[in-house]
Amino acid sequence: MNPEVNLPGARRHERLRNYPPVEEWDHHVEYDAKAHPRKVPHTYSLIPTICFNCESSCGLLAYVDHEDLSIKKFEGNPAHPGSRGRNCAKGPATINQVHDPERILHPLRRVGERGSGRFEQVSWEEALADIAGRIRAAIVEGRRDEVMYHVGRPGEDGFVERVLQAWGVDGHNSHTNVCSSGGRSGYTHWMGYDRPSPDYANAKTIVLLSSHLETGHYFNPHAQRIMEAKQNGAKVAVLDLRLSNTASHADLWIAPWPGSEAAIFLAVAAYLLRTRRIATDFLRRWVNWEVYLERLHPDAPRDFEVFLDRLTEDYASYTFEFAASVAHVPVEQVERLAAMVADAGTRLATHTWRSAAAGNLGGWQIVRSLFFLNVLTGSVGTEGGTHPNGWDKFIAHFPDMPEANDTWSEMLWPQEYPLTTNEMSILLPHLLKDGRGHLEVYFSRVYNPLWVNPDGFTWIDVLKDESKMGLHVALTPTWSESATFADYVLPMGHASERHDTMSFETHTAKWLAFRQPVTRVAMEQRGIPYRDSRDTNPGEVWEENEFWFELSWQIDPDGSLGIRRYFESQERPGERMTQDEYYEILFSRSVPGLPQAAEAQGLTPLQYMRKYGVFEVAKDLYRLDERPLTDAELADAVPDEHGVLRKPVTLDSQPPLVGEAGAVGVRHEDGTATAGWLSPSRKLELYSTTLADWGWPEQATPGYIESHVSARNIDRDASEFVLMPNFRLPTLIHTRSGNAKYLNEIANTHPLWFNRADAAAMDVHTGDLVRVTTEIGHFVVRAWATEAIRPGVVGLSHHMGRWHQDGHPGSRWVMGKVDLDRSEDGIWRLRYLEGVQPFTSEDPDSERIYWDDPGVHQNLAFPVQPDPVSGMHCWHQKVRIEKARPEDRYGDVEVDVNRSREVYRRWLAMARPGPGPGGLRRPEFLMRHVTPKRSAYVAAGRTADGAAR
Repeated sequence: MNPEVNLPGARRHERLRNYPPVEEWDHHVEYDAKAHPRKVPHTYSLIPTICFNCESSCGLLAYVDHEDLSIKKFEGNPAHPGSRGRNCAKGPATINQVHDPERILHPLRRVGERGSGRFEQVSWEEALADIAGRIRAAIVEGRRDEVMYHVGRPGEDGFVERVLQAWGVDGHNSHTNVCSSGGRSGYTHWMGYDRPSPDYANAKTIVLLSSHLETGHYFNPHAQRIMEAKQNGAKVAVLDLRLSNTASHADLWIAPWPGSEAAIFLAVAAYLLRTRRIATDFLRRWVNWEVYLERLHPDAPRDFEVFLDRLTEDYASYTFEFAASVAHVPVEQVERLAAMVADAGTRLATHTWRSAAAGNLGGWQIVRSLFFLNVLTGSVGTEGGTHPNGWDKFIAHFPDMPEANDTWSEMLWPQEYPLTTNEMSILLPHLLKDGRGHLEVYFSRVYNPLWVNPDGFTWIDVLKDESKMGLHVALTPTWSESATFADYVLPMGHASERHDTMSFETHTAKWLAFRQPVTRVAMEQRGIPYRDSRDTNPGEVWEENEFWFELSWQIDPDGSLGIRRYFESQERPGERMTQDEYYEILFSRSVPGLPQAAEAQGLTPLQYMRKYGVFEVAKDLYRLDERPLTDAELADAVPDEHGVLRKPVTLDSQPPLVGEAGAVGVRHEDGTATAGWLSPSRKLELYSTTLADWGWPEQATPGYIESHVSARNIDRDASEFVLMPNFRLPTLIHTRSGNAKYLNEIANTHPLWFNRADAAAMDVHTGDLVRVTTEIGHFVVRAWATEAIRPGVVGLSHHMGRWHQDGHPGSRWVMGKVDLDRSEDGIWRLRYLEGVQPFTSEDPDSERIYWDDPGVHQNLAFPVQPDPVSGMHCWHQKVRIEKARPEDRYGDVEVDVNRSREVYRRWLAMARPGPGPGGLRRPEFLMRHVTPKRSAYVAAGRTADGAAR
């Protein structure tokens, strides 16, 4: 498909007023606005790339000046089907990150003890030789689980997973359980897919849990389509403790007590059932109702009408009055939500990602209960409904994939959390302190673990301990709190300085976007030679793909480990593969329709993607569960007792790509065989046999779990509150907004949201300092009295609180200078010496900084609180608030890490360890970035049938 015909606007002359036509992108002339009233023309190449400042992967056009190949600005790419030429503030701010005078430009190696903050410049060759040698030794000596790659925002799909699989290490670690484990688990136990994809634009009713959603993930593409729906008459309901940006546009805003959201959704479900406002035919065909009866009502006839009666009875206790009492909201709000949902029919679009799912113990059940409404109304996969993300997301896998490994890292996948989604990253320092393992090489990549994770002081203890972490390599374009505790700090490219492919479920279509190093492309266009991206990026900044290729090459210099072959040119045996060759193969062989679209324009697939930056693979994808199975899929497939069609697999086979233990689809009572879902039953699992059989039978159906911060657990008379720390402002991006001056100018204060009535009761006024005490310590922050948060709850966004130690490197746009102290008995203290201040640099704006608030690093004072099922860190905190004491100063943080260890052990005791059925460490259908052979799933000391050896 040619993106030129898809540019926004109804007629060509209207499009040209908004975007330069594609045929001019190689030679576009604009006048210099700063030279006005003189007309000074500049000629640009408009080179597409994609934004890296949130997960939306919106399209960008980089304006590269022909005169000096400098990047002058970033605007939207109108060819991108998700963002459609529009960007939020974070996209254009990429220019700040590229030209940031504080960015890291050369490889650095630590000098002195770890954490000293002193580094020396080294060559890439020196760094690579050291890192590769250590990884090679770990592989040769059978210590493959001592190599770990810990990523925050990936920004790419599948590249590094292939690298790690080629190395044969089970070392992929993510940020998922500080982000989305709760949401992922809730959806996975329904349908096997771990994210929703709402068809907002065609919805009649939209229901959002949005404490984080529309200010972070998919903000721009989703906001566009939500507003389109509203213009077409759709109603929007938002459940949020704050009057967020999204809630301010809602027809119904409900601010429930934290963790009570499931009770509200189940009351709506009960209403739908008792009034029979349900999609009966859809439920009969696609819900595992027979299993529901078998497990919960074994004496009942296996009859669908009996099932509906029993289901209605089972949820009858979830009345509007019950939900209102648990949520501390007016009953009329619950009734109105029920009417809106019932009125939607099959056009009900719902979504949550972090929000309540990330805040509460049992947050994954909030998600199960929300999606229950979609299932009951039959609005799953429909026009205007809610789809699984896999229908609207496309990952292009390189065709030459390494063999799956046979290792299993207990530091990533501990036996206590067999159902976690995904790796238990927040527990890493505690597991290392427990003596469960050692890391020879630890990569932190686009991740700032001691800042973004809870219990950051425990992270510092471990990051400084070379007996637990042999080598810490920070892959980062900017300084962070964690990078100063690394052994190597290696500069990597920003969004316009690297290659990646990305795709996300922004709407009912599949698209693949291409991030590319725009200066490099401009040099190619002008015939300027270069060696690799270090010749085209500032300083010695290297794009990660080339770095991983070179590192892998050095790990296996003679090819004896079988690693080198996966990075070798197919055109020039014995030489490394280039990025052009890699992506030409990827686009030619792994993206349906792209070769044909490229050929129609006289281009290769790579040339097409370099020109447009995106390709739309498919659109208008509805009810793919009803896709008939092909003859090839049906070949050798045998139905089990529930109609699941499975192909034979062996214990030593590669992971069955078609699903749990070889499942390819389901055969229905009418004889049809369709693809279904990715759950074990290939149906929507109202009753999750996984949850039941892996130790949680009481949670096998959607239900309400009382949160650790429920109203009953908060003593309001003792000045106790619920702290909500898991939201952010829509203009900031965690660590990466630190070097974006435009964004810092927009948002540069960090107040504690405090309901006006609560503040008045404590005689606290806007701007007053208050001390917030958690279970392991306290911090000091300024209050903001407002009506925009519910009583009993306070909120502090998680985008600020940046610091660097005196004499250590840092990003001075946002970081305050601190004194950091640890006592012999484990008491850590952080205190600001000075806030953000103007500084002199090559950017004159650095001397114009007028903000001084670095924010409060609240996460330091939070213990780890892993949900025992999903593994999600439960962000909401029970806190006590008092006026600041005389010795308190803004930004103070004090924590007892011994106490944090006690809290870790208490939450660990809540888990129900594996192995599960068949002696497995983990259900096979649950997501895993680097999936090992099936034999690796069998727990040590167990046989394939689960018996002890």
